[in-house]
Amino acid sequence: MTTTKTTSTVKQEKKAIKMAVFSTKNWVVDSFNVVNDRYKFELSYFESRMYKKTVPLAEGFDAVCVFVNDVLDAEVIEGLHKAGVKLIALRCAGFNNVDIEKAKELGMGVVRVPAYSPYAVAEHTLGLILSLNRKYHKAHSRVRDGNFALDGLLGFDLHGKTIGLIGTGKIGQIFSQLISGFGCRVIAYDKFPNKELKEKGMEYVDLQELYKQSDIISLHCPLTHETFHMINEYAIAAMKDGVMIVNTSRGPLVDTNAVIEGLKKGKVGYLGLDVYEEEEELFFEDLSETVIQDDQFVRLQTFPNVLITAHQAFFTKEAVLNISETTFSNVKEYLGKGTSENQVLPVVKK
Repeated sequence: MTTTKTTSTVKQEKKAIKMAVFSTKNWVVDSFNVVNDRYKFELSYFESRMYKKTVPLAEGFDAVCVFVNDVLDAEVIEGLHKAGVKLIALRCAGFNNVDIEKAKELGMGVVRVPAYSPYAVAEHTLGLILSLNRKYHKAHSRVRDGNFALDGLLGFDLHGKTIGLIGTGKIGQIFSQLISGFGCRVIAYDKFPNKELKEKGMEYVDLQELYKQSDIISLHCPLTHETFHMINEYAIAAMKDGVMIVNTSRGPLVDTNAVIEGLKKGKVGYLGLDVYEEEEELFFEDLSETVIQDDQFVRLQTFPNVLITAHQAFFTKEAVLNISETTFSNVKEYLGKGTSENQVLPVVKK
């Protein structure tokens, strides 16, 4: 006997959301697969970055999920739009790599992960400062080689030093709390001062005054037209001799040529970077068996007072899980309702 199913007796299943995930690594796949057990998206993972040559891979997908070094300029966004993609889902906080105006013009949604773990980045910043100062990385290598001499490992007390904080969003706020625990004086610059920090007595100053007073300068601001290369030759000239500069925000905030000159002259005494302005061709890849072609980056590595990590400040278990959870929630919410609390753009055109 044959049973006929009708729409009155059977609810039609919703079509699964199809998402193409670019710039994938093992940790991305593992985390996304765990979260997807609940969401049931149709996922396709691509190791390649999103840029104009990889646009055809997105054909037929509802959404593309991208990371910090993917390139979503006007040409790429036009290609994605023609391929039927409705949403760009960033699994990061920044969106400077996306042509927002072009996406808006074409009615494509853009969502992001505004706060995955501000503690992770703030704690990594503190780690860079401590390592640059007390040279833990060098001491570790020496001891492993049987060298127990202390020559060249002299540091300084953080207690009593002035910390210049550029950017006082959530990450900057948490970092200020951490570094204050060392007995440091913290001053800050932000175009939009943090109300909570102001109420607690945070001293806000202009940039020139921050450069003049700070022993250590830590960057926690977004990349915009105004902040591009804000650490340049003029800014460095205004700083204290031997200043420590730490950047765990966005690479192009720092003019690499200018900071190299500052290091050569001794004006910059310490440099800690978790981001680099030309990192797209370097970070997140194993290049140990290749010759690095970026002369500026290679030059930076020759300085004994420079410490570089490869965009790992965010990389904690808590942060990775939060990134995955928020990304899937953003995609489901936006494609289902046409809006999301984490959208960068207005509601998509109908």
